[in-house]
Amino acid sequence: MTLRIDISGISGPPSERLRFAASPLAELTAMLHVLAEPGHHPQLAGWAGEVWVGLRPELAERLREADFLWRSSQADFLIPARPRPILAEELDDVDRIDDELYVTAALVTTCGSSRVHFGSPSPLSDRTAREWALDLAQARGARQEAFAERLLADPAVVRAWVRDTLEQCADAFFDAAWTGVAVRLATDLRLKNDLLKRQGIGAALASVSGAVALAPDGDCIIVDKLQDKATAAHGTGVTFIPSVFGRPHLVAVQAPGWHPVVQYPVAEPSPSAEPVPLETVTLRLEALAHPVRLRLLRTLARGPHTTGELAHVWDLTPPEVSRHLAVLRRAGLLTARRHGRYVRHTLNLPDLTALGTDLLAAVLR
Repeated sequence: MTLRIDISGISGPPSERLRFAASPLAELTAMLHVLAEPGHHPQLAGWAGEVWVGLRPELAERLREADFLWRSSQADFLIPARPRPILAEELDDVDRIDDELYVTAALVTTCGSSRVHFGSPSPLSDRTAREWALDLAQARGARQEAFAERLLADPAVVRAWVRDTLEQCADAFFDAAWTGVAVRLATDLRLKNDLLKRQGIGAALASVSGAVALAPDGDCIIVDKLQDKATAAHGTGVTFIPSVFGRPHLVAVQAPGWHPVVQYPVAEPSPSAEPVPLETVTLRLEALAHPVRLRLLRTLARGPHTTGELAHVWDLTPPEVSRHLAVLRRAGLLTARRHGRYVRHTLNLPDLTALGTDLLAAVLR
């Protein structure tokens, strides 16, 4: 599954097709996600605990009241396409977004699914669309329903409330954290922009993540995500925003009406931590979803075996065993080595052991 971003309609140098820039608002959003879902970010659990302890009760309640704007997914207006160096400037840009776009983005996250589409007629003006939006929000919970009702009744009041909440977060914890974070982001941006200038789009994307690549024809950016979607960049290309607090997520803005943006985690710990493609994880899960193959793996976990040995152990025919071994090899779970007349099959134990972690990484990505 992939997100495909078409960049074929943009001519000019690589810098016209890709933009790398830091965003205070996007990083604040990443921090809010950590506070809402600390289980996704065990390395930041200590930071999250300290922030919650230090929050004024009124602000803590505000964050719980609107956490669906950044918990499961981030509202598109919180990941700016044109980052600015100062949070207040980015919040000013959000204030310039028309009510239709803002409300639609907020409702998508409030109702809990990017598969929900609020098109025409608008919930702001059409009673049937409004009731549908409220039904979706109600199904998620009382907080979501109450927020959706307020948003649809008076968007201006809710927008001001959200901005005030974000500004209070800046005073409470963001400004202190941003000072150190900005240095790390600047270092990453120098690397990315240097690669973009000297080696081109492919090298710059490869340095973002093993889950991001340039298609062979050079006209499409492919992001390995748990979705099959496509969007296109027009005029100003695709914006890539580095994040310290966003690990391990790749956040992509791709909804109609929004400029494509990808927020990516900086500084992978080591080359071995490169993400395993979702296709590989899927192949391995499918390979394991058969009782015969699980029995074969149980034997192979004790040491290398030939096809004939496995057939004898489990009272199977050699052709049947061969078919199952082929599935396991294609999934990368086995290695076959010839020793004279015999081929011995060895279990790739590290890859099997890492499958749970790889699956979690693919889901969170």
